[in-house]
Amino acid sequence: MSSSTPKASDRIVDVRFDEDRLVVDFVDGRTLAVPLAWFPVLLHATPEARAKWELSAAGYGIHWPLLDEDLSAAGLLQGLPSVQRRPLAA
Repeated sequence: MSSSTPKASDRIVDVRFDEDRLVVDFVDGRTLAVPLAWFPVLLHATPEARAKWELSAAGYGIHWPLLDEDLSAAGLLQGLPSVQRRPLAA
């Protein structure tokens, strides 16, 4: 039986990007790197817009206010890419 209650260890503490990956650090010391191509809005955003992220949902999510993009810790940990196929029109 799976639980929908998030674990305290799944809280995000930092977010950064390298050339082709989104890198997320968790409170328990884990680091997860996923292909930026999984998230077209982030892939096509400027580095400045990507850098303006904030934690949401008590650290269980990431929100980019300039991009109207949200990712959850649970989705990242499950390896779920964005369902959006292409970036929003400007």
